[in-house]
Amino acid sequence: MTHPSSHAAHAHPGAHHTPDSHDQVELLDLDAEVLAEHTDSITAWLPLKSAPRHILDLGCGTGTGTFALLTRFPEAQVTAVDVSASHLHRLREKAEELGVADRVRTVSADLDADWPELGRPDLVWGSASVHHMADPDRALSKVHDLLSPGGLFAVVELAGFPRFLPDDAPQERPGLEDRCHAALEHHHAEHVPHRGADWGPRLIAAGFTVEGERSITVHIEGSDDQPVGQYALSSLKRLRAGVTDTLAAEDLSALDRLLDTDSPQSILRRRDLAVRTERTVWAARRA
Repeated sequence: MTHPSSHAAHAHPGAHHTPDSHDQVELLDLDAEVLAEHTDSITAWLPLKSAPRHILDLGCGTGTGTFALLTRFPEAQVTAVDVSASHLHRLREKAEELGVADRVRTVSADLDADWPELGRPDLVWGSASVHHMADPDRALSKVHDLLSPGGLFAVVELAGFPRFLPDDAPQERPGLEDRCHAALEHHHAEHVPHRGADWGPRLIAAGFTVEGERSITVHIEGSDDQPVGQYALSSLKRLRAGVTDTLAAEDLSALDRLLDTDSPQSILRRRDLAVRTERTVWAARRA
C-alpha cells in the first residue's frame, strides 16, 4: 500500500493525499521490485495451517502483496482493497500483464469509513497500511470479525523510511539523510501517530492470538542496480515533500541537488547507494 514512509510509499487505506499519484504509483512499483526477495521470505514464513483460498489485501497499493501472495498460493483468489483509483488501476493492469486477472477482485474503499462486503477470507494481509488508519484498533477488530475461524492476519511494517546514502554524504552536507529523518519524525508525529506501534498487544486486545513475530533486516547494495537508484530518487522526492517546512535551507538545497537528475550530484550518478531498513511482521490468528 506502499511509500513519506513507514513506508508512505504505501497507500493510505483511508483518506490519503499525495503530491502526485503518478509518482506514488512509480514508487510503489519500485518498492515491490527492490524488496521482492524480502516480501517473498515473509509470505514463506507465515504460520498457515493450510493454503488460503481467499486472501484479503488491505491497502493493497499497486499490488506488492497481492502478486506475491498469488504466486505463493496458486489456488488462491485475492480481494485487493485501496482508496486510490490510480493504485487499483495499476494493479488491474499488472494482473492482466501477469495473466492472473481472473484471480483478483479490486475494491475501492475508505477503510476509515464503513467497510464494504469483503467476504470471509482465510488470510488478511496488511502491509504498511494499518498505521495509516484513523482508528487502527477498530480496523483490527473488523479484520478479526471478517476472518474465517483459524484464519491468519499478517501485519507487515517497515521500521521507518528507508535510508540510501552513506553517513558522510553528500560531501557538502554530511549527515543530510539523518537530518531529513529527524525532520520526518516531526512530520509523522503530527500526521501518522500510529507509525512504529508495537502491534502485538493491540492484536491481542482485538481478540487475536499472536503466533509469530519476525524482524527482517534489509540491506540491498545498489552499486550496479538500476532499480535501487530509481527507488532512492522516488523515495527521496517523497521525503522532500514531508520535510519542506522543517529542514534547514542549506539541507533543502543539498537535497534538491541530489534530486536533480541533470545535476552532476544527482543521486542517480552515485555508486555508493544501499537500501537499508527493517521490516517486522506479526502473524495473528483468529481462534
